[in-house]
Amino acid sequence: MPIWVADYVLMTYGTGVVMGVPAHDERDFVFAKKYNLPIKVVIAPPGWHGEELEAAYIEPGTMVNSGQFNGLSSEKGIEAVADFLEKKGYGGRATNYRIRDWLISRQRYWGAPIPMIYCPSCGIVPVPEQDLPVLLPEDAEFKPTGESPLKSCEQFVNTTCPNCSAPAKRETDTMDTFMCSSWYFLRYVSPHCDTAAFDADKVKYWLPVDLYTGGAEHAVMHLLYARFFIKALRDMGLVNFDEPFTRLFNQGIIIAEKQKMSKSRGNVVTPDEYVAELGADAVRAYLMFVAPWEQGGEWNDSGLSGISRWLNRVWKLALEPYKMRVAAAVLDRLGDEKAHRDLQRITHQTVRKVTEDLERFRFNTMIAALMEFTNYLAKAKETGYITDSVWEEAIDTLLLLMAPTVPHLAEELWQRAGYDYSIHNQSWPHWDEKLAKDEEITLVVQVNGKLRDRIIVPASITEAEARQLAVERQRVKAYLEGKRVLKRIYVPGRLVNFVVE
Repeated sequence: MPIWVADYVLMTYGTGVVMGVPAHDERDFVFAKKYNLPIKVVIAPPGWHGEELEAAYIEPGTMVNSGQFNGLSSEKGIEAVADFLEKKGYGGRATNYRIRDWLISRQRYWGAPIPMIYCPSCGIVPVPEQDLPVLLPEDAEFKPTGESPLKSCEQFVNTTCPNCSAPAKRETDTMDTFMCSSWYFLRYVSPHCDTAAFDADKVKYWLPVDLYTGGAEHAVMHLLYARFFIKALRDMGLVNFDEPFTRLFNQGIIIAEKQKMSKSRGNVVTPDEYVAELGADAVRAYLMFVAPWEQGGEWNDSGLSGISRWLNRVWKLALEPYKMRVAAAVLDRLGDEKAHRDLQRITHQTVRKVTEDLERFRFNTMIAALMEFTNYLAKAKETGYITDSVWEEAIDTLLLLMAPTVPHLAEELWQRAGYDYSIHNQSWPHWDEKLAKDEEITLVVQVNGKLRDRIIVPASITEAEARQLAVERQRVKAYLEGKRVLKRIYVPGRLVNFVVE
């Protein structure tokens, strides 16, 4: 069997030796073409009749030129060949991992110092536990030498050997910052513990972390490292759980000028000028509103202006005095107690919507609901048919619901309303399903699945009442006359559909 040497075969992966299959590996195919090696097809593409391949075929297919395995699908063929080899004792199944050793040392100032000391007599000596932690010097001088500033900081470098007390040198490399971030959530639950890395009882109570958020690229590095750390600590009996995070949610990327805004590539659009002009809350709310959080979206200045206008409307609603146009005592007589019920209903519906959207990270639809609530309040204010106490309650609810999105604006308006500091210390509003229930709904009427009418009906309408009302509508009758109704479909609160022939 001929042996070839190629630079694309990795010594660090597997055995460092591979079996070349040029017909079904892109790199092997290019290599074989360059050196005029035979290319034998063993997995046939659909419709293949023995012709020469123009490129490596790497998709599933049918096994050919494979002796007793001819005719099998490639998926079944892999299992059949493995079974054959194991039965004959020629080989066995194995799983190869691409994981390699992690070089944690960095030639930079920022990072945890590696607690090792170099002694001319004793060699490499760890810093004694009682001398930990090794702290970074605060007077290190940063120079454009390409080396860590710790190297030139004599007060840091020069020390004594813990074993023989002879002059020695500290290690000047620092650890990759991932070394700290891979377990710092354990430290967060007991930041003042000075007898151990973390308090085991508090870790048992608080962890694992409920939610991990970040860009998808974090799952390749930080998330992977953190999982390694936890599994090692689990095996050592120091934690009682297998995974550090119980839920993963990745956000999308914001695109500006056809480039993604990220830590590595920069902001592309610098938000500072927008923050200076419109405020941090407006920029924050815009980024939440621009698109579904997990998808990301396109930065657009006009969208930012729309958010700013909404926040200005909220400001006016909350600060401008509200005046009733009729006395509360005559509301019943005028029949405008309905205004109270309607406002109460939309308030409870908004609390429900915002709460559910927050829990599901649907920030864009959450803000849309807050905008609708703002518009409703503006119209209600114009009518003047709501008592002061009901109005104040609605405004307070609006501010509480907005607080996570625009924390500074909400805090300012909360203070101006005369409440104690802080809005962020208040209980989250609750909704009542009975009060949030619609009194009227829009019922869609279809014939053979096509829209024929819409009817405003009581929310309590029964199926029989909905069907009767639908067939009596003039716009529906025209499509039912002379036709035989095969089926009647009713979706409560939504539609009636007549299937006819």
